[in-house]
Order: sequence, then structure tokens, then C-alpha cells
Amino acid sequence: MPLRQELGLRAFGANCWTGEPGRHVVPQHSETSGDEELYVVVRGRARFTVDGQDVDAPAGTLIHVPAGETREAIAEEPGTIVLAVGATPGESFAARGWDEVVVAFAKARAGDVAGGRAVLAALLAREPESWEGDYNLACFAARYGERDEAFAALGRALAGGPADVADLARGDDDLAALHADPRWAELVG
Repeated sequence: MPLRQELGLRAFGANCWTGEPGRHVVPQHSETSGDEELYVVVRGRARFTVDGQDVDAPAGTLIHVPAGETREAIAEEPGTIVLAVGATPGESFAARGWDEVVVAFAKARAGDVAGGRAVLAALLAREPESWEGDYNLACFAARYGERDEAFAALGRALAGGPADVADLARGDDDLAALHADPRWAELVG
């Protein structure tokens, strides 16, 4: 649920994640950007893992996670909802575009592939130097049948991103449709 976009929030990031039992309600990640996050279990129950420590989190639980600590949450009850709020201490908030990527993929899954492409195009127009934008465009294009576009975007992401982008690409299911193409081995290795 892209709350930041829906509500027009500019001071901090805020989103809701939903999940069913056994599924991620918060994907595993670490905030290398400097953001700290507060998670609020709004409904249901989740099992958070923060830097290797498990926390049972029924509705009403608040969990603060500083920047750099790995976190994830698995839904334990049907209809679990977790609110995530975050920003980097001491800095003005700047959206990093990842929530727009989530919206783009959600639109495509709902049958509006053109709408998803439009969201990604707006993100890339706003942040043309972002390797992450190109990487996510590659994932989107691969998943929705535009191989040439996927390879072009992946090439830009590899050229402009950190050294581990190729490792990220090798393990990304969104790019699986590209593996049999000879360009994959040339580009990713």
C-alpha cells in the first residue's frame, strides 16, 4: 500500500505491507541509505527477524530498526498489515523511487502493464542517472515480454551501478526469462 504517494507525504516515507501466513509482510533488507524505520503491526501477527533476533509481533506491536540492521517479517495470521515509517536522521527526506517500482509491478499484475510502464518512465525521467531505476525497468521489461528493452536497461544498470549488480541480477527471478538468451551470458557472465 503506497501510503507516501497516496497521501502526498514529503517529510518521511510511509507504506503498509500486507501478507498471508508464511509469506513475507516485510521483505528482508537492510537500509544502507541511513534510514531508520518504525514498524507498527496494525492487524494480525508477524514474526520479525532483526539482525538475527526473532520477535513475535501481534497487532499493536511497535518495532524500531536502526539503519544498517537486517530486518524481515513473516505474516503469522491471515490479513496481517504492517505500517512502515522511515527517514534518515538529520536529513531532509528524499524519495528513492523504490515504492514507485512496487506500484508499477502492482499495476502490471492487475492487468495494467501500460500503467506500470508509465510509472517507471516517470521515475526514470525524474532520476535518469539512477542505476536502480534502470535495473527495475530491466526486471519489469523481462517479466512483461520486452527482452530488447530489458537487456538495454540491464546494461545501463550494470554500467552505472556498484560491482555487485551482476550478482543481484543472477539471483533475481524477475530476470529469469532472459537467461536462455545469448546476450545474458555476454552481459552478466
